[in-house]
Amino acid sequence: MPRMPKRVKYRKEMRRVRDRKATKANYVAFGEFGLQALSGCWLTARQIEAGRIAAQHYLKRQGRVYIRVFPDKPISKKPLETRMGTGKAEVDYWAARVRPGTMLFEIAGVPEDVARQTMVRVAMKMPIRCRFVGRRLEV
Repeated sequence: MPRMPKRVKYRKEMRRVRDRKATKANYVAFGEFGLQALSGCWLTARQIEAGRIAAQHYLKRQGRVYIRVFPDKPISKKPLETRMGTGKAEVDYWAARVRPGTMLFEIAGVPEDVARQTMVRVAMKMPIRCRFVGRRLEV
């Protein structure tokens, strides 16, 4: 079942695109390895779910998968051949705003080669280029 918010303050939202690099959620925080977005996009709830299923299917109940993005932006779409002036369309799907550098998925409890292979499969489901990153040790 694709994710979506339980409740929102406003049902329909303006489109707004901001192409700046991520300053939050741009490092591995929960797991040991992560998948980082290299460009910005709107990641649909279905794409996030497809990535989650691909990761869990490859891991076969070992390790832990963390999803770092949540689809909280409603995207509306008018039906084809609809005249202008009939108002804003209903919500078609939910999307997560992803900026360049945002961490999408994280994995903990598995060796690096298994984590890398898992993230390759997850990256295939994403509409943008991603890279595999490890946890940075602070000194």
